[in-house]
Amino acid sequence: MPLVRALPVPWGMGLLIEGKWHDRWYETKKGRFVRDQTVFRDRIAAAEPNRYHLYVSYACPWASRTLIFRKLKKLEDVIGLSVVHPLMLEHGWTFEDCDGCTGDTVNGKKYLYEIYLLAKPDYTGRVTVPVLWDKKERTIVNNSSPEIIRILNSEFNALSGESELDFYPEALRPEIDEMNELVYPNVNDGVYRCGFATTQAAYEEAFDNLFNTLDQLEARLARQRYLCGDRITEADWRLFTTLVRFDPVYHGHFKCNLRRLVDYPNLWGYTRDLYQVPGVAETVHLDHIKQHYYGSHKHINPTGIVPKGPDIDYAMPHDRAQAWT
Repeated sequence: MPLVRALPVPWGMGLLIEGKWHDRWYETKKGRFVRDQTVFRDRIAAAEPNRYHLYVSYACPWASRTLIFRKLKKLEDVIGLSVVHPLMLEHGWTFEDCDGCTGDTVNGKKYLYEIYLLAKPDYTGRVTVPVLWDKKERTIVNNSSPEIIRILNSEFNALSGESELDFYPEALRPEIDEMNELVYPNVNDGVYRCGFATTQAAYEEAFDNLFNTLDQLEARLARQRYLCGDRITEADWRLFTTLVRFDPVYHGHFKCNLRRLVDYPNLWGYTRDLYQVPGVAETVHLDHIKQHYYGSHKHINPTGIVPKGPDIDYAMPHDRAQAWT
């Protein structure tokens, strides 16, 4: 079925308040977008096969990180997957049918917020992806993307046989953490701080921080292949899911238009380098990405028209391997 459907509500992106759904847009503080904190923050003590399940959106960069880790750590037969519809409207994320959607294959629910209510009937907060679900205990283990990818990186090695593939190696942890602290507020969340700003001053502040940081990253990647040297780490995947969306969405839709990603030789080559890691391209669904942003944010794009361009080939050759060997 096609991804496009009627867009009956101008805002979408609601939240639960004491277990009741409210269709309410994000609030800003002095025009600045402030992301809510995640609530479910448990770990996994001993992983079991077929016990855990991921709820994701192909559109969401946070969820896409978990898809990459699930793929590269060979956990597809260990951890199940449910994919929501790309549009997030009056009921938030839904399990309606579309190309690439799966429905809720575990709990049979219609809306993602119903999964949150199974875990906590009086839950108050945003209903976000990704969600790591425990089928045995019938609850949410964790809905924090940075924590889920670390769980996937280390806690399932006995089941996947991928113990040698470590995206958060102990020797590099201080450097990885430092890069995450730079990239998260200024790039990952920075594009949203541009797009969701409600004053000119807040927008320009986020805009300047974003492009100053991209300039720093461009210079860093002129000296080395990846953010933390010669190996791919968690920091690279956290940055990648924003970069792969930059020209198709953030440059125009979120007004992040000082430069395009393709105008940065090193960042553009780096993005293609990561995209071409075997298995990663399967996690990138530009149809869901573009439909979500342009179709869900009616206050930014009232017509809901999805642009046909730009024409981007992430699979085109790059020379980063040769440059750093």
